[in-house]
Amino acid sequence: MTTPFVPPTYPFDRLAPLLRVADALEGGAVDLSIGTPCDPPPARVVEALSTSGAERGYPPANGTRRLLDAAAGWLARRFAVALAPGQLAACVGTKELVAGIPHWLRLRNPGRDVVLYPEVSYPTYAMGALLAGARPVAVPLDAAGRMALDEVAPADAEAALCLWVNSPSNPTGALEDLGRVAAWGRERGVLVCSDECYTEFTWDDRPRTILEHGSAGVLAVHSVSKRSNAAGLRCGFYAGDGEVVSYLAELRRHAGFMVPGPVQAAAAAALEDDAHVFQQRERYRRRLERLASVLEAAGIPVPLPGGGFYLWVPAGDDALARLRAGAAPGEAPGWALTRALAERAGALVSPGEFYAVRAAGFVRIAVVQPDERLELVAARLAAFSD
Repeated sequence: MTTPFVPPTYPFDRLAPLLRVADALEGGAVDLSIGTPCDPPPARVVEALSTSGAERGYPPANGTRRLLDAAAGWLARRFAVALAPGQLAACVGTKELVAGIPHWLRLRNPGRDVVLYPEVSYPTYAMGALLAGARPVAVPLDAAGRMALDEVAPADAEAALCLWVNSPSNPTGALEDLGRVAAWGRERGVLVCSDECYTEFTWDDRPRTILEHGSAGVLAVHSVSKRSNAAGLRCGFYAGDGEVVSYLAELRRHAGFMVPGPVQAAAAAALEDDAHVFQQRERYRRRLERLASVLEAAGIPVPLPGGGFYLWVPAGDDALARLRAGAAPGEAPGWALTRALAERAGALVSPGEFYAVRAAGFVRIAVVQPDERLELVAARLAAFSD
């Protein structure tokens, strides 16, 4: 008898008890666990959402001409990449695309059943493989946080539907050599799917896309959620290899995956403007530096990331000792530090276990709350230290 698939507990639901602990402090919890933008989207985006008139009919499933032109224009402005219209298509937020791609690719190539992904990474890469009945295979990372592709077993490479790469990385902030990854995939006939949702928030380099190294055998995945503070729109796009984009777009059209018309208008307005993104970059840079200094003052040093808006904090014995916290029997250091930050600072963060078993000694902190909320965390930690 085939065993039915039972979905695991959604990772962030496991933080509910600690949310209650943090919320009991005066001023309430400061939720730094999920990368949900708190800053307002541009006024032009909100206006486009409410005035497009596109709610009256069915929208083009693959994307309106305005949306696809806006996406292509942004890629040209930011990366000097030129794509033909058939090389881009819209998706209903990039998470559904990440989760769904293994299923769509298995229909295209049923002889393959492996999804390769970075060992410490966004959980949906592995979950998408499981939902498709495929095998998730983690690629080890080197000391710089880049994938050690030479450690991928030849049999796994031969059976791979795709290889996920994420730069800047969620959760570590590491930057990957996208040209190297693209070349590895092409040499082995493995589609490389490049999740580039944080590319605008690259600190140690300029923003990059895998499409700078050609479009053959690669897909770049982009979203307005992070760059434009518009996660609620649920709109993104994928671009690259024309044959793959066409195949995915046609399958998804049959399945009814279409971005609502007013949302497409709003996403186009977001992609047509860069000024608000540059302002948001400075907000996140300032918050990263401020919270890193707050943690260091509390005796918890943390490196600034190469990109993204997360701090990847080692949960060593020193960090726990500074907060006078100890791991309970069987409790990973990351969970112990997560608990201590909730109790002492009212800050809800994510234990590294959410991103890989080998990351159980870290926590991820998303600097997505307004400055005054981060200052509340700073004040609480300072008072505790005193």
